[in-house]
Amino acid sequence: MPEASEPKFRRRKADRPGEIVQAAMAVFAEKGFAAARLDDIARRAGVSKGALYLYFETKEDLFRAVVHQAIAPNLEGVWRMIAAHPGPFPALLRALATRIGVVLTTLPVGGVVKMVIGEAGNFPELARVWHDDLVAHALGALTQAIGAAQARGEVKPGDPRVYALQVIGPILLSVIWDEVFAPVGGAPFDVPAVARQHVETMIAGLAPQKARP
Repeated sequence: MPEASEPKFRRRKADRPGEIVQAAMAVFAEKGFAAARLDDIARRAGVSKGALYLYFETKEDLFRAVVHQAIAPNLEGVWRMIAAHPGPFPALLRALATRIGVVLTTLPVGGVVKMVIGEAGNFPELARVWHDDLVAHALGALTQAIGAAQARGEVKPGDPRVYALQVIGPILLSVIWDEVFAPVGGAPFDVPAVARQHVETMIAGLAPQKARP
């Protein structure tokens, strides 16, 4: 006789922390940090507020979990791809645009970014966690990749960290635009298309003079 499957309620209990984190990410993106209530998050996750407290004591704990469990795992593959890419540099930027476009269109990252920017003054821990666990890794990996490309003669001289910021900045700005201005009538941007066009501009602009047409 086949072994009985695990009871549904046990599987459900094991899934609860992840469901709470997904609910918290959605509520934070929609309402911001200060306006988000634990009641809202519990309701979205389909659990009682008491059950939520079994896993997370504060909204700050929930935000850390959103970063560590919902967002970072989807970006770690991107950072590993950057770190492991041997060249050529244009191929790396094109692959980066594709991967980043997928992440930004499948997760409510834009809403969370808007929240961090808007509420960092009152909740500096939000900015600290976002920087230390996401931004620093992204900027660091791309800075190293650009430095390696400079050593191979694929990228012109210049501060690689500044170049890394120039690569990331316009893509991030298009995400913020869609969060802030599209809801009030501004024409939205197709973020993956922005990423693809932008990296082609960067490829041309970063190429050594002798490599340009």
